[in-house]
Amino acid sequence: MTGLFGQDAYAVRFDWGPVGATAVGAEVSVVVDVLSFTTSVTVAVERGMRVFPFAWKDSRAQEFAQSRDAVLAVGRLEATRPGAVPAPSLSPAQLTSCPLVPRLVLPSPNGSSITTVLQDSRSTDDVFSPEARSAADLFVAVADAGRLDESMHNCVGGRELIAKGFVADVDVAAELDASTTVPVLVDGAFAPIGQGE
Repeated sequence: MTGLFGQDAYAVRFDWGPVGATAVGAEVSVVVDVLSFTTSVTVAVERGMRVFPFAWKDSRAQEFAQSRDAVLAVGRLEATRPGAVPAPSLSPAQLTSCPLVPRLVLPSPNGSSITTVLQDSRSTDDVFSPEARSAADLFVAVADAGRLDESMHNCVGGRELIAKGFVADVDVAAELDASTTVPVLVDGAFAPIGQGE
């Protein structure tokens, strides 16, 4: 997006959702959906899984998984039903201990939708946009004050997951510097940086 609402003059930009991902038009994009998608991707990739994002869990998701010889993740709530077979889901905590699968399709209305949009778009200078600088400054301020865990558990998304019985997902997402893996989208799937298909 150019003109009044664009951030084209900045190398590091920040925006929200699939529309924002398209509007930012960056050469390199970082998707942040901490309480679910990006934490789940990081956990799965650290454990050796390749993760294929898919925007929604519908009939197309199963076809997509089959075409990539991958397992389709079940819903977070579906994974907790009595008698449920242990299977990967969008739960970061559950992904820390579920059976390993080499290839996983991870549907997500937020993170996967944004990732899907970014695969179809790709412009820059050398400074943070005001939006990106504000987001980075806020994170540093909260982390330096020792309030990251508290903020994650008390934000709307954190409270929603806790109310649904997923406090462990918030716990995993709130861990600072717990991972040494950087998942990078390569040929449609997330893998550790430097590894392709």
